[in-house]
Amino acid sequence: MVRYLLATGFSVLALTSVASAQDAAAGKATFRQCQACHVVDQEQNRVGPHLVGIVGRPVASIEGFNYSDAMRAYSEDGAKVWDEATLATYLADPRGVVPGTRMAFAGVKDEAALANLIAYLSDPAAAE
Repeated sequence: MVRYLLATGFSVLALTSVASAQDAAAGKATFRQCQACHVVDQEQNRVGPHLVGIVGRPVASIEGFNYSDAMRAYSEDGAKVWDEATLATYLADPRGVVPGTRMAFAGVKDEAALANLIAYLSDPAAAE
């Protein structure tokens, strides 16, 4: 019985890892619409700031990037962090969440695509 439970537990963990990788892979495809302005693989800003380590990072915190006044205000002086919930809300409707943002993107309306995108931003290597 113990062997069965251990084997079942390991199988569930393995399947969870595969599911996460699939979500991140789908998120990588969704990210294609973002890559004209953002990168996830190097700390180099483009039109928008790089997104390396975005999950868990304070909003508007990339030194040297010229954030809009609206985004700096949204950051609550560095108190707000890009967690999964904050990213989901913002990426669904950037201009609605931060009126005056320079981000010229309508948002990701499909909830599954949005969840996959956040999975990719959380761990771009998982999409490989």
